[in-house]
Amino acid sequence: MTDPVSSPNALAEPVQTAPVPVVAVRRLPGWLAPAVLALLVLLIVIALVQAWSAQQRVRTLEQELVRRQQDSGRQSGEAQMMARQAQEVARDSAAKVALLEAKLAEVAIQRSQLEDLIQSLSRSRDENVLVDIDAGLRVAQQQAAITGSAEPLVAALKQADERLARYSQPRLDGVRRAIARDIDRVKAVGVADIGGLSIKVDEVVRLVDELPLLAQAEPRREAPKPAAAAPRTSARSASPVAQGAPTPVGGGLAELSDRLGALFDRVWGETRSLVRVSRVDNPDAMWLAPEQAFFLRENLKLRLLNARLAVLSRQFDAAQTDLQSAQQALERYFDRSSRRTTVAIELVKQVAGGARQVVLPRPDDTLAALATAAAGR
Repeated sequence: MTDPVSSPNALAEPVQTAPVPVVAVRRLPGWLAPAVLALLVLLIVIALVQAWSAQQRVRTLEQELVRRQQDSGRQSGEAQMMARQAQEVARDSAAKVALLEAKLAEVAIQRSQLEDLIQSLSRSRDENVLVDIDAGLRVAQQQAAITGSAEPLVAALKQADERLARYSQPRLDGVRRAIARDIDRVKAVGVADIGGLSIKVDEVVRLVDELPLLAQAEPRREAPKPAAAAPRTSARSASPVAQGAPTPVGGGLAELSDRLGALFDRVWGETRSLVRVSRVDNPDAMWLAPEQAFFLRENLKLRLLNARLAVLSRQFDAAQTDLQSAQQALERYFDRSSRRTTVAIELVKQVAGGARQVVLPRPDDTLAALATAAAGR
C-alpha cells in the first residue's frame, strides 16, 4: 500500500479539504473594554510601583551594605590598631612579668634568709650555749695545735665547765662529765715547756765561757785551814794582865813557828798545784791548742743556739741532733770533775729529755656529748 503523500502521483491529484466549521463571534458589551483597559493600566501601575519599591529597597540595601562595609573597614582598622596596642601591651606585660619574677626570686631569697635569721634568733638558750661551747673548743684546739701547748685547750674546757655549772641544766650533766674526762686526759699528756727549755739552753750558753777544758789545767782551790793559835791569841789579848806587859820569850818562838808552818803549807800547796793527775778517756782532747779553744767554745755556743731556735720552732728532731752534738763536745773536751761542767751537761740532758714531740689529744668526748645534747637525744 502506497503512501498518498510520498507518492508522486499524489501531487497531481486535487486535494479534497474538509469543510471548516464557522464559529459565531458574539460581540462583547461596550463597558467591558474600558474596564479591561483600566484593569491593565492598574496592573501596570502596580507593577511599576512594585518595581520602584523593589529598586528603592535594593538601593537602600546597597547603601546599607556600603555603610556596613565602611563600618567593617573602620572596625577592621580599629581592630588592627587595637591588636598592635595589645601586642605592645603584651610585650610590656611580658617584661613586667619577667621583672616581677626576678623580684619574686629575690623576695624568696630574702625570705629564706629572714627565715634562717628568725630561726637562729628563735633558738633556745640551750642550743646557743652548746653552739658557743663547741665553737670555743674548736678554736682552742686549733690554738693548741699551733702553739704546741695544752693550756688553750685546758682553759677552754674549764671555761665551758664553769659556764655549764652556772647554767645548772640537769640534761647537760653528761656534757660536764665528758668535759671532766677530757680535762684529765689532756693534763695527763706531758707537753714540752718551750719557755723553760729555752731558759735552760741560755744558761748553758752562759756557762760555756766558764767551763774548764781538759787541755788547760786549772789550779785547785782548797779551803784555808783555821789557825790553831787563834784561841790562845784571843785569850791572851783578852787577859787584862797581858795588856801593856812585855812579850815573853816562849810566846815569840810560838808565833815564829806558826808563821813558818803557814809559809811551808803555802809553798807545799803551790808545789802540789803544779802537777795534777787525772783520768782522760779521750786523749785527743789533750792535744787541743790554746788558740783552738776559742773556736771550740764558739762552735758549742752555735750548736746550743741552733738547738734553742729548733725548740722555739718545735722542730724537735733538729734540736735533738744539736743537743747530742753539744753533749758529746762537753763530755769530750771539758773537765767533767768540775761542778760547772756537770751542771752544763745536766742542763743539756734535761733539755734533750723535754724536747719531745707530743700529740695533743682531741676533746672528742666533749664534742660528741655536745652534738648529742644539741640533737635532743
